[in-house]
Amino acid sequence: MVDIINFDQAYAAAFKSLNLEWLDQYNLTEEHDLLMLDNPGKQIIQPGGFIFLAIADDSLVGTAALIKETDGVFELAKMVVAPAFRGKGISKLLLEKCLETARSSGAKKVILLSNSQLKNALSLYEKSGFEYIPVTDSHYATADIMMQIFL
Repeated sequence: MVDIINFDQAYAAAFKSLNLEWLDQYNLTEEHDLLMLDNPGKQIIQPGGFIFLAIADDSLVGTAALIKETDGVFELAKMVVAPAFRGKGISKLLLEKCLETARSSGAKKVILLSNSQLKNALSLYEKSGFEYIPVTDSHYATADIMMQIFL
């Protein structure tokens, strides 16, 4: 049984660790990632964003964040599921929670920045209705993919 909950500071270290694990695996860790992972409350939630955690047996097994870009636009970020829990639909649950939250917050669009190495993630985004657009105004040097979905 997996529960999707709002960010809880008790999971802050696990949030950082789980995200760094996949970022480091693909050599994608950047200064901007570290800034957000070191202080997710200040960097993501306080400016109007959200962080969702997938919890199984009191352990963090997945994360996803919505970062407020402008009024009406959120960026989907920091989406990961622990290796032992992949293939169980957790990413889809997290993504659905993010899109539902963006909609109910009045957003018109969700964007994301990614990397072409992340084939499984890109497939999920495509199946969920995200469309590829040119990469513009990226705060990540390693982002070679940009996608959007209108709500």
